[in-house]
Amino acid sequence: MNRLARLLAVFSATWLTLALGASIPSAGAAIDSAHSSVPVDAGTAVEMHVTVNCIAAEANCYFNTAANLGTPGGPLGFPGDLWARQTTTLRTMDRSVYLNFDFDFPNTRSFKSLTDVEFTTIYFGGGPPEKFTFHGNSWPVDARTGRPRTDVPLIVCSHIQVVYGGVNLTTPDACAQAAF
Repeated sequence: MNRLARLLAVFSATWLTLALGASIPSAGAAIDSAHSSVPVDAGTAVEMHVTVNCIAAEANCYFNTAANLGTPGGPLGFPGDLWARQTTTLRTMDRSVYLNFDFDFPNTRSFKSLTDVEFTTIYFGGGPPEKFTFHGNSWPVDARTGRPRTDVPLIVCSHIQVVYGGVNLTTPDACAQAAF
């Protein structure tokens, strides 16, 4: 009987160890980010940053874009005489996906087609880096049924053209892609 009790104790301890040590499945989120830049001079660059976070449980993707001047001392905002136009595009690789979206940002217009969404934001005047941060979300749906689609990744690309004090530059696209 004593031997059976020990065997049962070892068996129980083994299962408890396996249960506690097993990895807990994630909540089904995927995050990706991308960056691009173009040099202004030897120590400064115009930078574009994009992040997309898709959460399967919500069938929703959150995206952020940010533009700033990059320096060796860290990111800076833009000077007061700035005029800029930022273009952000959302798309998937599946033509049967319709992208619903939501955003709340001044001086921004959305242009929707069957395969993508494009946002154009115009900036007047400089300010801190926070002024040049755009947020939104998108929930992909099947164009035929209207049901959520979480089997396709969302691609978010953005670039910015800045004009100030003799500078007129456009960054390359920074593109992030996240699957659910």
